[in-house]
Amino acid sequence: MSLSSRTAAVRRTAAAALAAALLATLAACGDSDSDGDDSDTGAKSTESATGAPKADLTVLAASSLTDVFKTAGAAYEKENPGTKVTFSFAGSQELAAQVQQGAPADALVTADTKTMDGLKADTGTPTVIAKNRLVIATGEGNPEKIENLKDLADTNLKVVLAAPEVPVGRYGEQVLDAQKIEVKPVSEEPNVRAVLSKVELGEADAGIVYKTDAATATDKVDAIEIPDAQNAVAEYPAATLKTSEHAEAAAAFVAWLSTPEAQKLLQDAGFQQP
Repeated sequence: MSLSSRTAAVRRTAAAALAAALLATLAACGDSDSDGDDSDTGAKSTESATGAPKADLTVLAASSLTDVFKTAGAAYEKENPGTKVTFSFAGSQELAAQVQQGAPADALVTADTKTMDGLKADTGTPTVIAKNRLVIATGEGNPEKIENLKDLADTNLKVVLAAPEVPVGRYGEQVLDAQKIEVKPVSEEPNVRAVLSKVELGEADAGIVYKTDAATATDKVDAIEIPDAQNAVAEYPAATLKTSEHAEAAAAFVAWLSTPEAQKLLQDAGFQQP
C-alpha cells in the first residue's frame, strides 16, 4: 500500500473512532434526559425553549392569588413547554405551617412580609412581586348603605373579618385600630376568600378583604373604597424553598413573577406594582 493510501486509511479509521465517541456521548446525554438528571449536562438537555429547566413545580400561594395565579401558571407553562405548575392556595399562616412541617413544595408566595420573614431558615431570598389594598365588601347594591370604616362599628351589622393571625386580618385590625374603631365580628375566618364567601352568600353584611378579591365577585358584592390615608399596603413576597428538588426550575419561576408579562397579569387583576 502506498504512503498516501495508508494515510487515507488512518484518517478514515480516526474519523470512524471520533464518530463512535460522539455517538456514545450523545447516547449518554439521552440517558440523562430520561432519568431527569439535574447535573450540568442533563440540565442543558432538559431546558425549555426559554432556557428554564423543565420540572413539575408545586407552589404554595396565598388565597388572594388564586385567580391570577391560575392564569399566570397557564401562561408560564405555555412559555415553558414541559413544565407543569401546581398551586396550593391557603391563608399565609397555613402555608407557613406546611413549610415548617416539611410539605413537599418548590416555592412560596405569601400575602405579607412578616410571615415570609419567619421562614428565613426555609427559603431563599424573597422578592416582593406585588402589593394590594383593603376594601370593605358588602352585598350587591350595598343594601346596608355602608360608606366607611366607622359604619362597621354598628352592632346591628353582621361584620366578618379574617382571624388576626391571617395577613388580611392583621391588616384589617391595623386600620381599624388606627381609626379607633371597635368592631365585633360575627366570625373570624382562616383566609380572605372565606371572608368574601360569607358576604357573597349573605351570611354577613360586610367584611374587610383585599381589593383584588372583591374584584373577582363584582356580580355578587360591592367594594367600598378605604382612603389611602386610612388603608394598609399588603406586600406579596415570593421565594424558593430550600427543600425543593427542582431548585433551578423553582428559581426560574420565582424570577418570572417579576417579568413584564407576569407583572401585567398581576396588575390586570388589580394588584399594584411592587
